Amino acid sequence: MSLHDVISTFCFGYPFVMALYWMSGGLLYVWLRGRHEPRPEDPPPLADYPGVSVLVPCHNEERQLAETFGALSRIDYPNFEVIAINDGSTDRTGAWLEALIPQMPTLRVVHLDSNQGKSTALNAGALAARHELLVCIDGDALLEPHALTWMVRRFQTDASIGGLTGNPRVRNHATLLGRLQVGEFSSIVGLIKRAQTVYGSLFTVSGVICAFRKRALQDAGWWSREALTDDVDVSWRIQLAGWRLAFEPKAMCWILMPETLRGLWRQRVRWSEGGTTVMIKVLPSLLRRPRLLPVWVNFVVAIAWAYAVGIGFLFWVAVPLFAHWGLSFPEFWPAFGPYPRDWGQILALTFLAQAVTSVAIDERFERGIHRSLFWLVWYPLVFWVVQALASIVGAPRAIWHLGRMRGTWVSPDRGLR
Repeated sequence: MSLHDVISTFCFGYPFVMALYWMSGGLLYVWLRGRHEPRPEDPPPLADYPGVSVLVPCHNEERQLAETFGALSRIDYPNFEVIAINDGSTDRTGAWLEALIPQMPTLRVVHLDSNQGKSTALNAGALAARHELLVCIDGDALLEPHALTWMVRRFQTDASIGGLTGNPRVRNHATLLGRLQVGEFSSIVGLIKRAQTVYGSLFTVSGVICAFRKRALQDAGWWSREALTDDVDVSWRIQLAGWRLAFEPKAMCWILMPETLRGLWRQRVRWSEGGTTVMIKVLPSLLRRPRLLPVWVNFVVAIAWAYAVGIGFLFWVAVPLFAHWGLSFPEFWPAFGPYPRDWGQILALTFLAQAVTSVAIDERFERGIHRSLFWLVWYPLVFWVVQALASIVGAPRAIWHLGRMRGTWVSPDRGLR
């Protein structure tokens, strides 16, 4: 087999293999855990209801507070507190939070004088928390009423679980990007987290809705202020400390996602840069926890794939120029065009199967999601293109910024309201 064939097989074969991996893992998860489980809105009673502290870091969240804390006031759990951390907001977030205290007896507010970043805000909230179980949500997340019950139930069934990732669902569908991301969280994110839970290790919890035991966070060294992506960083350190992570799909919340190309691009490059930084930092520790090695290797292979595909597209653009200048096209690297042929058609059919599988699994969590099937079919293609571009940009940025502190944060693009 020539080098040209090897590269071509890798570029088209990698997303094909990963799609099959995610689908098989998602179906296996349903077979092992979901066949006889009640619906998300009907949790079974727990043997006991330990206290839960809900941490809500806020930075310039004035527009979202009414919705977020309105949802928290409807939580159906008998023993919980809410700790809002105002991280140096420059709008009226602090005043809004103080005004909410008389209306929410479970609410306490922590004010930080300056913007110190989400990790510092979470550490401050954890320090103030009265309970062992911590649930963390973003300032724009609308938590479902039974989410705490489902998370506590999962912790009670397995003492080795140190952290849980919940099931975020996109609630803004005003633009094409918003509709496509409905497909992402169903046909990509949900399948990935189910598959990784079944196979033993998660790449990351979803920072917008996750839960931890304090003991696990203590063993991991809490949240790191230097982490660009706090959720990826703490996920790996908890697993390296010997704890397990798991996906709890019935712990749901509704979130806002970017609906502009600029906002989406900045988000995905940050995710790529932050993930790459964590992968570099954890490399020396992987020999202690070899079960994490497959997830690490897959991340590295994904970056290699992104560069291979990117170079292939550059060659496709360069072909006419080579011909115009009377030069021959180098045969060792395949050129990829925008139209599916051969392997591309097989990938398109695979993405269709992936979309149908995700709809079949997620219909019980988001009723009517089958109406988004058109967008689900297309999103895997968009996902791979965006991932490739973000990896190409994010990986060298991670290497360049390695070891430099990032203490602050800014409010992200949360779509058209």
